[in-house]
Amino acid sequence: MKNNTIKQNISRHLAHKPLAKRHETKKIPKWKISPILAWLAVITLVGGFSYCVQSLRAEDQSDHDEIFRQLSLFGDVLELVSEDYVETVDEKELIQAAINGMLLSLDPHSSYLNADNFRDVQVQTKGEFGGLGIEVTMENGLVKVVSPIDDTPAHRAGIKPGDLITHLDDEPILGMTLSEAVDKMRGEVDTDIILTIRRGDEYPLEIPITRDVIRIQSVRSNLEDEIGYIRITTFNEQAYEGLKDAIKDLEQQTDGKLKGLVLDLRNNPGGLLEQAVNISDAFLERGEIVSTRGRRKDDAQRFNARDGDLMNGLPMVVLINGGSASASEIVAGALQDHRRAIIMGMPSFGKGSVQTIVPMGPQGAIRLTTARYYTPSGQSIQATGITPDITVEEARIEKIESASRQKEADLRGALENENNENENNENETSENSGQDTRSSNDDPPTDQTSQMQEEQERQEADYQLSRAFDLLRGIILLEERAQIIGPFGAKTTKQGG
Repeated sequence: MKNNTIKQNISRHLAHKPLAKRHETKKIPKWKISPILAWLAVITLVGGFSYCVQSLRAEDQSDHDEIFRQLSLFGDVLELVSEDYVETVDEKELIQAAINGMLLSLDPHSSYLNADNFRDVQVQTKGEFGGLGIEVTMENGLVKVVSPIDDTPAHRAGIKPGDLITHLDDEPILGMTLSEAVDKMRGEVDTDIILTIRRGDEYPLEIPITRDVIRIQSVRSNLEDEIGYIRITTFNEQAYEGLKDAIKDLEQQTDGKLKGLVLDLRNNPGGLLEQAVNISDAFLERGEIVSTRGRRKDDAQRFNARDGDLMNGLPMVVLINGGSASASEIVAGALQDHRRAIIMGMPSFGKGSVQTIVPMGPQGAIRLTTARYYTPSGQSIQATGITPDITVEEARIEKIESASRQKEADLRGALENENNENENNENETSENSGQDTRSSNDDPPTDQTSQMQEEQERQEADYQLSRAFDLLRGIILLEERAQIIGPFGAKTTKQGG
């Protein structure tokens, strides 16, 4: 705009001069023209550069002036609310709400943590905190359950991933921030709260829950037919060490003959990035685990695996579902891309962003989304999730009582199996030996035994888990047969060294 004005002024100035004067210029020798033109060009370039710098500075100054005008507007609004609102308000709370509103306008995971909330987050990552035991996020003004945590009040009450919480003790969620809703769900131990849940097309459900101290046992393990089962409920500070202890325990139970592993990450809402990297590294020998990319190129980070696989290459199945988020998706994505494990279940939650908690002194902290993360293949799972290799929907297994049918042994005159005679003779010898043949199963059940039996029954009724075990059994069976039978069915013999 300024350049156009200058050009117009020059044109206007020349237009007022007589034509004779405009063309009465003496011929200047060629050797004198070049230096003069050169100096004019330099002056023009310097002047143009100075003008551009001044323009940029003017734009920056204009932006700063606009920011200060907006801050001044904020101060005016704060003063007006403080003085004229119908009820007395706390200015400190108003400012915190304004900060939180600014962060929530960015994405559902950025938020402001006051001093109390910041302490709660620090305690939570250490593995013990108070509340209901659910990981939540915000969706369309309502609180959405990412996943309930195992053996917590919310889990025992039947809260499921994807549930939308619409009311807390008949108070609507709509209009609350995520932090405010979380604060209301927390409270003193043994106090009750009623959650109104919207689940799919069902009528709203009112679910009463009693608050409790949430102690998270992040890693659990069990053994079935020399196949290990490890469940990670959250990626807190104890997750990696718990995983190592669980694998060591499974190896001891099988005398070093562990044949495979089911890693259960269902309903695991995530946690610490460092723990996700360490747990992925536990099963990988080399290669990239995950990369994070921020706003600037120099913010990019890559996390690579180091030598050493705690399972020594044994076959693995990883279970995921819609409640598997963030750190769970990092582990599943890394093991899938490196073909280290078969991913089974349902598509994961799809949280592909990294939040950094930045302390703000005694006032608390802010949780800010600072990067996106990418699987080793370079794929972002933001809003899409990890797609399992084998899709298995959640279901329950029920035994069908079939009518009794005759077998060969029931037919009159059926031949006996000669192997049964040998077994009967061995049993008679054992009974006549006079030794105590009572098994450990005859001992009175202990609390630990009862807990293991409950876990066994739960696993037997879990369709996805049963499919995972069946898949591993098939893989193990094929590997064992491949050691005896060659690739074309030819029998091979082991040669001694």
